[in-house]
Amino acid sequence: MARTGGDRSAGAPASGPPAVSPQEPVLVRRSARRRRTVSAFREDGRVVVVIPARLSASEERRWVAEMLTRLAVVEQRRKPSDAALLHRAEALSRRYLGGRAEPRSVTWSARQLGRWGSATPQDGSIRVSTRLRGMPAWVLDYVLVHELAHLLEPTHGQPFWDLVAGYPRAERARGYLEGVAAAAGLADLADPQAGDDPQAGDDQLPEPAARLGCAADADSDQSDGSVDDDDLDRW
Repeated sequence: MARTGGDRSAGAPASGPPAVSPQEPVLVRRSARRRRTVSAFREDGRVVVVIPARLSASEERRWVAEMLTRLAVVEQRRKPSDAALLHRAEALSRRYLGGRAEPRSVTWSARQLGRWGSATPQDGSIRVSTRLRGMPAWVLDYVLVHELAHLLEPTHGQPFWDLVAGYPRAERARGYLEGVAAAAGLADLADPQAGDDPQAGDDQLPEPAARLGCAADADSDQSDGSVDDDDLDRW
């Protein structure tokens, strides 16, 4: 990306949604190739705001504050609570599994070191890796459907995959996760089916390297709140 003026730090606003802390470092990148769009995303522990090089200092300050607020909104939507996860899983079960899978609990877990998620059929519990936070909703939905199917079919046999196939974006989501694995240099991981655990239904999957962000039109006072990926789902 061509840049004019290089990178520089900017102060974050003191108010706004809590997902972006006022103390977080913000890096502003001016791009000579950009004419209208402004974008914001996280990179290396900081928030990066990319703006057209033509913007004035006052316009830069306005757009930095605006994009921090929008990024916070997007991140908050992409990080549902445990209660929201359970509610979502119940809705997915009704829609794609005829309500037969009845999760008792669905929680985020930072202990899923080599997995996207796991399920325990005996007590109806599902754990979802915190590494999925920030991924498109339809990808998280796929992992939830996958684990819901494990409540009914603990192993990765054909009956299990027949259940998962009821989710219309299953193949697309699997491709997305495989792409993440390839980008992280982990494409050669063993087939998760080889590690079936009838007790837990765990899936050995690689750590993602996804980037979440938001974009806007610098020549407009309003935004459609669009994000960098094509996620159209709403929680």
